[in-house]
Amino acid sequence: MDFAAFASQWLMNVQTDLTRYVVFAVSVWLILWVVLARPLASRKIRPESPRPKQMLIEFAISLRSIAIFSTIALLTFALERFGLLPGPAIAAQWGTPWAFASLALMIVAHDAYFYWTHRLIHNPRLFRAFHRRHHKSNNPSPFTAYSFDIGEAAINGFFVPLWMIVVPTQWWVVGLFMLHQIVRNTLGHSGYEIFPARRNGRPLIDFLTSTTHHDLHHAQAGYNYGLYFTWWDRLMGTEHPEYHARFEAATRSSAQQSNSRPAKLGERLIAKIYVLIASCIVLSPLVMVTLNQAAQIIA
Repeated sequence: MDFAAFASQWLMNVQTDLTRYVVFAVSVWLILWVVLARPLASRKIRPESPRPKQMLIEFAISLRSIAIFSTIALLTFALERFGLLPGPAIAAQWGTPWAFASLALMIVAHDAYFYWTHRLIHNPRLFRAFHRRHHKSNNPSPFTAYSFDIGEAAINGFFVPLWMIVVPTQWWVVGLFMLHQIVRNTLGHSGYEIFPARRNGRPLIDFLTSTTHHDLHHAQAGYNYGLYFTWWDRLMGTEHPEYHARFEAATRSSAQQSNSRPAKLGERLIAKIYVLIASCIVLSPLVMVTLNQAAQIIA
């Protein structure tokens, strides 16, 4: 076995995941908590902010989680190296339509995987060993995204290898999935409700989890286990009964202050941020398809 190759791959995994985490966690914190803190004040879910010590601990624990993710990812590297992972090559032959379909399926499957494993580790017999660290961040920050106990980090890390073994998926599609995951994860822990509301106060896209949805989970464990979508919580009766009222309160307060100049600026910024995020989600697969096809032509 070529240990140098595995060590090099592990370091590459760490670099990629660390870069992704730092870029988005720091960016979300810097944009929402520092640069736009005043105009977005009415969108802040809780009046108090996490202490710097909490965020430093979250960052340190996240480094450990990234090391665990990178180690588990060596499973797919080993399988591919020994010719036991035909999925990426098969998926490439199925073309662009399957690439888009596999990305959508991967996101939906991950949400189901996350819901049920998340709910499992909330069992009192497992919580202390698997999930206590994450809930020490009762008032989360963007850095909470990867603040996991070792067991929880392992559970989360195994999803991609399991998916790659079962479902033919190209590597660049996995990259887009990871990009989507970290964006939703850091925003879900951001403490600011940036999701737009309808006129009746409900979320504009009600089947997507909002920041308020996951913030409620940290405030009152036992509800809102979903990561990207609300449908599992609603199907299984685990959505917080006050979720829509809390979301409306977070978004309505900004509407009630709409006559103030900072509030007006904040609402315009919320709209622009949401459009930017939606555009990135829509355009990223198209850009990756173009780059992938260009690489194939050059090769």
